[in-house]
Amino acid sequence: MDSELLKSELNYKYVRSSGSGGQNVNKVSSKAELYFDLKNSQVFNDEEKQKLSEFFNNRLTKDGLLTLASDESRSQFRNKALVTRRFLELIEEGLKEEKLRVPTRVPRRVKMKRLKNKRINAEKKANRKPPKLD
Repeated sequence: MDSELLKSELNYKYVRSSGSGGQNVNKVSSKAELYFDLKNSQVFNDEEKQKLSEFFNNRLTKDGLLTLASDESRSQFRNKALVTRRFLELIEEGLKEEKLRVPTRVPRRVKMKRLKNKRINAEKKANRKPPKLD
């Protein structure tokens, strides 16, 4: 994955952020919104696009746009860097291959030990009961 080519396909929009900032919040558009068109991306092949669309299934719009936003900082530049880093991390996570689980057997000795402990516990509890007088 070429991250520089991927970054060139990103679109940013800056809007006014909510939260603290005093008078500054009313004047400066510091919230960074990132838009990425997954369907028309040249970076990924069809298989990778399919995998990413499944990974981002609830984050994609109907047009196949991925939208991320950051308003953590008062700085527009810092918010852009944060949202870009988060986007790249999400892409890496979405493309990661899942390891196949190799099923293993429980050893016979472990089963025997568990059953023995169960039997001992049952006898211990049975001995707590008063004897039946029939």
